[in-house]
Amino acid sequence: MLASGFDEVTVDGDEIRLVNRVGIATIQLTVERVDAPDAVFAYEQREGIFESMRTVYHVEDAGPEGTRVEATTDFSLDVALVGDLLDATIIRRQRRKELDAQFDYLEDAVA
Repeated sequence: MLASGFDEVTVDGDEIRLVNRVGIATIQLTVERVDAPDAVFAYEQREGIFESMRTVYHVEDAGPEGTRVEATTDFSLDVALVGDLLDATIIRRQRRKELDAQFDYLEDAVA
């Protein structure tokens, strides 16, 4: 989570509190680790701007090329909370940036 570039990350057991400034908005999320079949790591939002949000990480052997890591985030926005400040396009762009940073960190760690 720290590699994602969040402005603040606090971990307490399975609960993770995240703060991130996106443009003029500050997003605060509380997510919790959950069990997910075939996933190495998964979490869901417990408090925050989303109506629902879940991220799942899968790892598989890619043969001679190494290991393949895939992360998928599904979300729906709580329009009453988000309003005109953020839309799904901005959220998707920001999430891609966060996941890319995580994958860059993993690549550097194994290099």
